[in-house]
Amino acid sequence: MSHHLDSPLARQDIRLDITDLYLFRGEIGTVFVINVCHSIAGPVPEPGYHPEGMYEFKVDSDGDAVEDMTYRITFDARDERGNQAYVLRCLRGANAADPDAAGTVVARGTTGEMVTTSEGLRIWAGHAGDPFWIEPEVLHAVGHAFQDGTPVNLAGWDPSQARNLFAGHTVYSIVLEVPDTVLLVDAPGRRRIGVWAVATLATDAGGWRPINRVGLPMIHPLFTQYNELLGNRLNAGCPADDFATYGKIVAKAIAATVTATGTAESPNAYAEMLVQRLFPNILPYVIGTSAVFGFADWNGRSLIDNAPDVMFSIAANTPIRLGIGKESVTSKPSSTFPYVPKVS
Repeated sequence: MSHHLDSPLARQDIRLDITDLYLFRGEIGTVFVINVCHSIAGPVPEPGYHPEGMYEFKVDSDGDAVEDMTYRITFDARDERGNQAYVLRCLRGANAADPDAAGTVVARGTTGEMVTTSEGLRIWAGHAGDPFWIEPEVLHAVGHAFQDGTPVNLAGWDPSQARNLFAGHTVYSIVLEVPDTVLLVDAPGRRRIGVWAVATLATDAGGWRPINRVGLPMIHPLFTQYNELLGNRLNAGCPADDFATYGKIVAKAIAATVTATGTAESPNAYAEMLVQRLFPNILPYVIGTSAVFGFADWNGRSLIDNAPDVMFSIAANTPIRLGIGKESVTSKPSSTFPYVPKVS
């Protein structure tokens, strides 16, 4: 799974479990999307967004893996009709990394309704179909390979019987579309940005506890399916520390699987090169361009990019295919705002 139910901490309250991050060109600007509260976890007492949490899109505009701008969304509790009021704030400079900074209120709204600000920013939050797909047999085989240092074993798996584990399932989305001129205020001329998303929870002591962090897709399915402690650790911390903190352990896992697969003369060299690409765990994007999450390059991520095939194959240095694609998604994304699939 891209980021679904990726760690014990995230599973404690799926309203704070970010399943996916998407970043692409929309109708009027750059679109940021996160999904939470996946229906595959089963019924929850109060689905939607956590009223004691905050959801943030982090934007690095100068390439140092530190956020220069943050869009923060907080929600009220559900009303009698199940709707939630929310506030969108923008934080810039040093405040962008401060969970206690007040920021500037950009918009207020209610789930299910589109809000447009005077500068053209648009936001929508609500129940949606999940645009992501995964094949469970391939998923688990990949997880075992990188945990055990073996080739990806798909013996006995019939691709003609491949199925989408998430077909018909739903999420709660946050969709933010920001005009390019707004994103370029702090760094005019620098159109390449890095983006990640964070979900945090207020603590009884008055601080904030990081629950989930997502940048590139498929990091957790590759390296933490059977290493839940690493899953919790990857969800904490800051991107700027990723390489120093997780580089060796991830490189070791990659090298072991590539060694067993026999697809590189120097598996260690391959692993070291790939880890430099994976960390810091940030999704890169050039403002104003079409999103393409592919083998050659990562430039944002559209709602129909085949992230599992790309990431599994690159990590193992051998072709790995799910046997399914975007056709397996029950409810399709839209080309118009808010872009995410409607609940079918």
